Amino acid sequence: MDEGELVMLKISKIILSILFILGLFSACSDSDDENSNTEAVPVQVSIVKLGTVSQVLTYSGDIHAEYEVKVFSKIPDRIEKFYVDEGDPVKKGQVIARVAATTIEQGVKQAEAAKMAANAQEANLKVEFDRAKRLFAESAMSQQQYDAIQTQYEAAKAQAEQAQAGLVSVKSQLNDAELTAPISGIVGQRFYEEGDMANPSMPVVSIVQMEKVKIVFDATEEDLGKLALGQEATIKVRSYVNQTFAGTVQKISPVLDPQTRMAKIEVLIDNPNYLLKPGMYAEVNVTTGLLSDVIVVPRYVSIESTTLEKVDGEDQVQKNYYVYTVENGNAKQKKLDTRYVNHKSIAVNGGIAIGDTLVIVGQNNLRDGLPVSIISDNGATL
Repeated sequence: MDEGELVMLKISKIILSILFILGLFSACSDSDDENSNTEAVPVQVSIVKLGTVSQVLTYSGDIHAEYEVKVFSKIPDRIEKFYVDEGDPVKKGQVIARVAATTIEQGVKQAEAAKMAANAQEANLKVEFDRAKRLFAESAMSQQQYDAIQTQYEAAKAQAEQAQAGLVSVKSQLNDAELTAPISGIVGQRFYEEGDMANPSMPVVSIVQMEKVKIVFDATEEDLGKLALGQEATIKVRSYVNQTFAGTVQKISPVLDPQTRMAKIEVLIDNPNYLLKPGMYAEVNVTTGLLSDVIVVPRYVSIESTTLEKVDGEDQVQKNYYVYTVENGNAKQKKLDTRYVNHKSIAVNGGIAIGDTLVIVGQNNLRDGLPVSIISDNGATL
């Protein structure tokens, strides 16, 4: 290639470079025009301020009656009559049901007859013994004869006492044919129908006291140090979606299950209208403390992101929380330095400051740097 051709080649490269640079300027200009024409995203905002955040532990468990007693039949026989049904109130000592006791009734009659015979025998021998004492005192009866009559009389007395004890025992068995309530309460379940054969190993009914109910759940070893007797709790059940119930921590197990490393916790709840029923599934939120005078962000305004990060040289899953603030009419994404998070609020150590304009509606439509227009609660642009 001669010198002239080399010169022409260099000139061509310079021209191409100039055109490329001009193209970049044009593209940047177009981009700037596009950003300047971007429509502002409507948002609602709130001013960041101090507040209070409840520290809450959340658990779930089944509702139980405060007290529940199962009533068993001692007699394995047919149930003749039920006097109560499920849901009926009962008083302590009230008859609940009657079990057939034909064999025991016959036994009572036999025991009464045996007692009458023993009493008659005792009475006859008492007469003989009284006569013997008189004759022995007059030296008209030998010691041997007197001792024999005395022995017979003592034996008759013992037989009469034994007959009386037998009668008391069999009558007690007959009393067992009537099942009575050991406590006052409500009939929770009835496990038999009239005509069924009662089994002494299976309860006939259960009686519950429901003025108070309790929830028993397992707490981890880590949470156990945060729980204390008397702490307040709120309870929610599916049957009453818009209603919460108040309770307190009543019992904390002194030992942990060696298999699960968890402890039993009991929360007691007032239940005067019997709205809460044993067997319901409940969510329990126990308040373990309060963080006062901290920056509070409603959790619903944050954007949550889960990432895998290196912590002390190990990969750990980290949950990060981001919010948008408004600065000079543009959205500014900020990562929160969280202190504590519950289901409603985030206590913040840093990332935002008191007085910042926080986006509370429309944050999901934003990205960093986008222009925003602030609208009021009624939809008017501010």
